[in-house]
Amino acid sequence: MVAKKILLLLGHPDKSGFCGALADAYEAGAHEGGHTIERLNLGDMQFDPILHKGYREIQPLEPDLIKFQQLVAWADHFVIIYPVWWVGMPALLKGLFDRAWLPGSAFRYIKTKTGAHTIFWHRLFRGKTARTILASGTAPLLVRFLPGNVNAQLRWGILWFAGFRVCGTWFGPSEHIPETRRERWIRHVRDIGRRGK
Repeated sequence: MVAKKILLLLGHPDKSGFCGALADAYEAGAHEGGHTIERLNLGDMQFDPILHKGYREIQPLEPDLIKFQQLVAWADHFVIIYPVWWVGMPALLKGLFDRAWLPGSAFRYIKTKTGAHTIFWHRLFRGKTARTILASGTAPLLVRFLPGNVNAQLRWGILWFAGFRVCGTWFGPSEHIPETRRERWIRHVRDIGRRGK
């Protein structure tokens, strides 16, 4: 097994819940597997998640956003663990990508000879891999059946757009479950981390 450089992002603002336990398990497994891992906890990061002027004006990046950009560029494999809230990701996690996933850092539009943007773009993270690990209060099959793929925005609109090959793991319902099931899921994530997947 080839050792990887892994960026682990805990996308839940609170480290103390089930998503935090999954992140701890992945991190421990990655260390056991001989991988180099850097971890960011969304709730510890200091940045304004709101694009106050959209993309019409440059909004200077806070140090934590610059560090995030640098770690994504450094990593071979990017793992994001987050809860499904209202059929999507937490607002703070979306705000992280709104602010930091910028032309020149994650992708670059191709310009014409006149300098105008085309509909085509360079995916700056081609060759890298990513995994999303979701936890929801509802069974994944039910969520997929009713509103559709709640992971599509992150998987396709953000990660794939920038060049990542993405796979996913989804646990649910994750509330009020037997301890044996919770521990089985945590062992599974630890094994994924050990394999650098």
